[in-house]
Amino acid sequence: MAIQNDVVPPSSQPALQAQFVTITEEEAGQRIDNFLLRVCKGVPKSHIYRILRSGEVRVNKGRIDQMYRLGEGDVVRIPPIRLAEKASTQAAPGAEFAIVYEDSHLLVIDKPAGIAVHGGSGVSYGVIEQLRAARPEAKFLELVHRLDRETSGLLLIAKKRTALTNLHAQMRDGLTDKRYLTAVHGDWVNKRQHVKLPLHKFTTPDGERRVVVQSGGQEAHTIFNLKRKWQDVALLEAELKTGRTHQIRVHLASSGFPILGDEKYGDFALNKQLQKAGEGRGPLRRMFLHAWQITFTHPDTGKPLNLRAPLPAECEKFLVSLGQPIA
Repeated sequence: MAIQNDVVPPSSQPALQAQFVTITEEEAGQRIDNFLLRVCKGVPKSHIYRILRSGEVRVNKGRIDQMYRLGEGDVVRIPPIRLAEKASTQAAPGAEFAIVYEDSHLLVIDKPAGIAVHGGSGVSYGVIEQLRAARPEAKFLELVHRLDRETSGLLLIAKKRTALTNLHAQMRDGLTDKRYLTAVHGDWVNKRQHVKLPLHKFTTPDGERRVVVQSGGQEAHTIFNLKRKWQDVALLEAELKTGRTHQIRVHLASSGFPILGDEKYGDFALNKQLQKAGEGRGPLRRMFLHAWQITFTHPDTGKPLNLRAPLPAECEKFLVSLGQPIA
């Protein structure tokens, strides 16, 4: 069967064969479009949806739409697809990261700052691709949630689809508790402060993802607890009640307390000064935002888990360099 796009195999090359994939228990429950996007890595989304609409993808020999949810034992026909090889494609080098917790269902790592959680948007690969490369025997490794590239700390990776769907449901239903530590510039006063500002997400003409406080935006709620305070710096614990993109960063910047080192929403002149040691303080060459604690129910045992990742050494040294806190 011919495919009407640029991935049809040239006549000079052997014709590709359709694949028939039997869905396992771990793969069951996901939508057919998401399944295809995962197994047909590198195939444009537009082409995936085109072969779904055209009926070239079949489940148990019948046509389905993109909303169909796969069941265990379903047989999926994937039509022949060939991708033009890209010389510039960079394979992810295998890498492991500091493990906070691991069992047969779940892997929790302490992600360093400066590393993306996945490839895309100009990034060839991220944590998940590196973990898959380092663990070729792993049948399933998927991100449960995301962290900004500049943010360090706890990152959950599911090792089974049942764990992934369970943890997604916990997060959707507000049953998880995620806490971040962040240092901000300004005279923070309140011991505990609620910030409820609606957030609107958009993309700039050059493809940069941005978020602004805007009426009519998505509801967003963060609680900030004051941990320590210096003359013009405060260490806060951010408690997420919603999980919007860049929520902590935008809530703080819009409240007049930019996160130290935040190159997107922060005080750019101050960030430049912070990169070098100054009078009464050491240098800070990263954004001071760290996912330090998460509490949730184990997706298999049902027991509560409370996991923590201490502040990175650079952040801790910066705070120590400020001297004795005033509060």
